[in-house]
Amino acid sequence: MQKRKLGNTGLEVSALGFGCMGLNFLDGKGLNKKDAITLLRNAVERGVTFFDTAEAYGPYTNEELVGEGLQPYRKDVVIATKFGCKDASPAIGLDSRPETIRAVTEASLKRLKTDYIDLLYQHRVDPNVPIEDVAGTVKDLIQEGKVKYFGLSEASSTTIRKAHSIQPVSALQSEYSLFWREPENEIIPTLEELGIGFVPFSPLGKGFLTGIINKKLEAVDRRNVIPRFTEENIKANLVLVEALSEIAQQKNISTSQLALAWLLAQKPWIAPIPGTTKLHRLEENISSTDIILSTDDLAKIDTTVNGITLVGDRYPDFLEKQIDR
Repeated sequence: MQKRKLGNTGLEVSALGFGCMGLNFLDGKGLNKKDAITLLRNAVERGVTFFDTAEAYGPYTNEELVGEGLQPYRKDVVIATKFGCKDASPAIGLDSRPETIRAVTEASLKRLKTDYIDLLYQHRVDPNVPIEDVAGTVKDLIQEGKVKYFGLSEASSTTIRKAHSIQPVSALQSEYSLFWREPENEIIPTLEELGIGFVPFSPLGKGFLTGIINKKLEAVDRRNVIPRFTEENIKANLVLVEALSEIAQQKNISTSQLALAWLLAQKPWIAPIPGTTKLHRLEENISSTDIILSTDDLAKIDTTVNGITLVGDRYPDFLEKQIDR
């Protein structure tokens, strides 16, 4: 698979990464440990070198899974994890105090079975801790060899600039897809100016852009708390999937592949991290890196999406309040 550099700090990853959260912590489903490890290793064998986890996924169990699954390939892969949630739970609140960052890093190193973390993100910006203190703490961890690169997640342009002035930010991880294009307004121009890579999570709109969601979700599905995934809003937003599906069919590719190829075409320093629990979906996603969208294709997609008004907030209130503005 092609490689991409995330910003100007030297961090190189596969063009498409792997979001590990769903392996055992999403949508009320998941894989048993053996199958999850097998899928992780299948991803490596197919060229994926970039894997994303967090202490909050589980909590803790996802890091343990990723650590065991990737241990045979440790020197060949980039592992990203995160700090910043109180007691590893976004529902409880945020905590990016320097002592917490250090404690979380030490615990993550053990769970990941490694002596360094490639990319350490602040999971959410903590309004009670100056971002300069956060960046300074990670800078110290980098100097100690426990962390290689610093990242932020869902941070505003102002916060990114402040952090970057203390410790160069290698990557920002935020939601970005044909289902959510807000980063185009301020975030992407800021990243381009500062030389910071972009790692879109939920690049398939939390599964909506796959085209397989067309009715009320199962009761155990974690997406039920997201306003965009109420039964009424799913029906209203299907117009987007139907329009994209028509374009995809004309190119003989899936809607998922179209959505990922579109993301990859936006900037050469964007590396999406779709997740899946199925090998055939993993292979489908990876194939999107070989799809070249022409200028006309991209213009057609933009015109189509810009003509559609989507409904529903992307987060429930308690998570929306944690977003840095």
